[in-house]
Amino acid sequence: MLIAGTMMQTTANAMGCDMESPHSLNSPRRTLSLSKQRRATRSFFDDKTSGFGFSGDHGPKPSEVYGFVGSITTVVATVVFLVWAYVPESWLQSVGISYYPSRYWALAVPTYVMVTIALVLGLYIGLNFISTPPPTSLNTVFDEFSKDPLSLDTSLEEDEPIEPISDIGIDRINDIMFNNAA
Repeated sequence: MLIAGTMMQTTANAMGCDMESPHSLNSPRRTLSLSKQRRATRSFFDDKTSGFGFSGDHGPKPSEVYGFVGSITTVVATVVFLVWAYVPESWLQSVGISYYPSRYWALAVPTYVMVTIALVLGLYIGLNFISTPPPTSLNTVFDEFSKDPLSLDTSLEEDEPIEPISDIGIDRINDIMFNNAA
C-alpha cells in the first residue's frame, strides 16, 4: 500500500501535477491524509501551538524575561531577609553563616524607608500648597492664555454654526451655578 502510494505520487510529480498544489484534485480521503501528516509533523516548540510566549525565532520576549527574573529575585530577597531577621544566631552559625549585618538593621531600614516616604509625600503636598495662588487672586481666574469671547474678531463670518473657542467668564459661571439653583 505504501509502495503504491509512493509510486502514484512519483508518477504525478513526473507528469507535472503536484499533489499538494491548490489546483490538484482534493478528495475527502486525500484531505484526511494531509491533515494526519500535518498533525504528525508539528513540533512541540511551534510558536502557533505553544503557549510559552516565544516570539518567532527570536526566543522569549525581553519583558517576560525581566518579569521572571524580577519575581524570582524578589522572592529570594524576601526569604533571605526573613531568615536573617528571625532565625536565631545559633542556627545560622550551625549552618555555617557567621558574617551577617547586625539585627538592628532588620528593623531600622524598613522604618527609615517608611518615614522617608511619609516625609516625601508631606513635602510634595506642601510644595503644591505653596505654589498655588490664594483663592482671592485673579490669577486663579485669568492667565496669559485666557480668551475673552468679546475680544475675539467676529467680523470674519457672522453665520458660523460653532462659536470660536473662548473662556467662560466667572460672572456667567456664577450666574449659571447660583441663580438657577434658587
